[in-house]
Amino acid sequence: MTTPHYFSEHQSDDSPRVERTVRLRGKDYSVLTANGVFAHDKVDRGTAVFLAKVPNPDIPDGSVALDLGCGWGPMTLALCDAAPNAQVWAVDVNERARKLTEENLQRAGMHGTVLDPQAALERLADRRIALLWSNPPVRIGKQELHKLLTTWLSLLADDGVAYLVVQRNLGADSLQKWLHEQGFTCKRLGSAKGYRVFEVRPQL
Repeated sequence: MTTPHYFSEHQSDDSPRVERTVRLRGKDYSVLTANGVFAHDKVDRGTAVFLAKVPNPDIPDGSVALDLGCGWGPMTLALCDAAPNAQVWAVDVNERARKLTEENLQRAGMHGTVLDPQAALERLADRRIALLWSNPPVRIGKQELHKLLTTWLSLLADDGVAYLVVQRNLGADSLQKWLHEQGFTCKRLGSAKGYRVFEVRPQL
């Protein structure tokens, strides 16, 4: 029997929740984590680099700000804090990750909408994403990663923007080239600890 990955929808074990204190963009949060989700025991290095490099959101009130691959919710929490007047959506294929993100938003007194990918795509049938944050799951393989990014980046508003963090040794530079080839502008915002942070915009 294959062991589920963090990017699997369902996890096989009923792992207990662990309470941790984490620091995100200068603020401390008490969160719950569990096995079977990405970086279950910490804020992973890529997310930490991302949150240190990404600019504060500048988007219209009520617009969609989406965390793609939310895990237990570190980027979602930071996004809710940085864009309190946006509609923050947290999206993950992993059911356990979604439940943890919901609980962590409640613990922080924040409001966000936590969705599986299909439900999010259905809601985007008649609207667009103003801001997308993601530490994408590069370990799903290049073909699946490209499919994932093509799907979600194509839903950016004309003036929308996506910020991605990718490990250099896992193909960050080749991904930047591929994004250019798909018709997006892709600028490197910064690098640290082996990670690249990219700003991606539709090319009009």
